[in-house]
Amino acid sequence: MDMEVAKVIELIGQSENSWDDAIRNAVRRAAQTVDNISGVEVLNLTASISDGEIVEYKANVKLAFGVNKA
Repeated sequence: MDMEVAKVIELIGQSENSWDDAIRNAVRRAAQTVDNISGVEVLNLTASISDGEIVEYKANVKLAFGVNKA
């Protein structure tokens, strides 16, 4: 994709299954309203714990997308 300007947004994806799934959920959800997503950067991986078990995986990500020319 040929782009002159890109915009970056930061999101938090969540999943009960894995960090990979949390990242994919963030990208899928953003793709519902954002066009031209060209890349993802994973910033941080965290999880919520209950009774010694991971119950929710979270991924902080940045997504880059091309800005349409006017």
